[in-house]
Amino acid sequence: MPLALLALAIGAFGIGTTEFVVMGLLPNIAGDFGVSVPTAGFLVTGYALGVMLGAPLMTVVGTKISRRRMLMLLMVLFIVGNVLSAVAPVFGVMLIGRVVASLAHGAFFGIGSVVAAELVAPEKKAGAISMMFTGLTVANVIGVPLGTLVGQHTSWRLTFLIVAALGVLGLAGIAKLVPDLPRPEGVRLRDEVAAFRNVQVLLAMAMTVLGFGGVFAAVTYIAPMMTHVAGYAESSVTWLLVLFGLGMVAGNLVGGRFADRRLMPMLYTALGGLAVVLALFTVGAHDRTAAAVAVFLIGALGFATVPPLQKRVLDHAYGAPTLASAVNIGAFNAGNALAAWLGGLVISAGAGYTAPNWVGAALAASALVLALTSAGLERRSASATTPGGAVAEAHLPDPSAPDGGAPGGAPAVEAPQGERPVAAPGAR
Repeated sequence: MPLALLALAIGAFGIGTTEFVVMGLLPNIAGDFGVSVPTAGFLVTGYALGVMLGAPLMTVVGTKISRRRMLMLLMVLFIVGNVLSAVAPVFGVMLIGRVVASLAHGAFFGIGSVVAAELVAPEKKAGAISMMFTGLTVANVIGVPLGTLVGQHTSWRLTFLIVAALGVLGLAGIAKLVPDLPRPEGVRLRDEVAAFRNVQVLLAMAMTVLGFGGVFAAVTYIAPMMTHVAGYAESSVTWLLVLFGLGMVAGNLVGGRFADRRLMPMLYTALGGLAVVLALFTVGAHDRTAAAVAVFLIGALGFATVPPLQKRVLDHAYGAPTLASAVNIGAFNAGNALAAWLGGLVISAGAGYTAPNWVGAALAASALVLALTSAGLERRSASATTPGGAVAEAHLPDPSAPDGGAPGGAPAVEAPQGERPVAAPGAR
């Protein structure tokens, strides 16, 4: 794996830290600004909305410059947002800082996924993507706990300054290590948008929303679930979240490794396993050991879906993948928001603190159904009957093939009936 992936992973580490560390610092921030904790919670909501809106917006802005320069610009935006949060004199200014930092999130992972995939051989693309996302997963094991510790014992402002320093380190690494890959010629904004006409791209994004939503349906309410149901002390929630982060790291690496070999079987296994574990967690949450094992497995199975889903979007939008890749990152946050809302609904309805696990299981099972549907459509398209009655084998991406199954090692894009294929680089 190229050393440039390390620079991308450092940027991902900083972004992952700033996204989640604020959750553990909300009481401190609320106290300093004289606002309620629910009001301070807008720092989380504002960040999530910024990711969803910023992913396509910043990607469109970056269509005119090289991907390396765009990654550097995004890191500058990230640094400015975190410095603004650290020195904010009033709550409103900090909220603006959070939104500014969030604008870099989706586009960084979207463009970074494309760059990571281009840096390696076709059969190693998912592994390269998972290496970049390792920075995000490790942030939940190291960055978030340490950032929370620093913020609680010194000042939360210092935490955000440290995160900004991580952004500077990531910026320097990208400038030094990431090659200035040329922009694909012949690909315009309309080509990027046209990728969304591909039903396989849309199905992959729907799987992202539902699959990762299944994870956050449970994790959003892990604190009351572990303390009120499993019987853990409040102080134990931190190490349980570390355990969840370790699962994310393991799942990300395993998912990236096997997605390069058998992408769809990897998705079936991860989504099916996630649905089963979440369903069992409803009962297992009453036992401390079973609950801890379930937390690890939810992190592992949930994040095992990330590299294959991101690679699937790249494969089916290969001629113009940047916008689709970035929007898929926004889809993860959309799934988080949807799942948190649904989980809150069932708790408010009196179903208990374990009820969000059933919501998560249903979401993961729905994602599995979409995965099976996607594969079925692919098989039907590959054996489409010609007007003369003969069967023509279309050159469509084969999830089991390292290079996507296309001629010459280049992934191919399905062209559903009545749709024009996305133009490949250099095509007219």
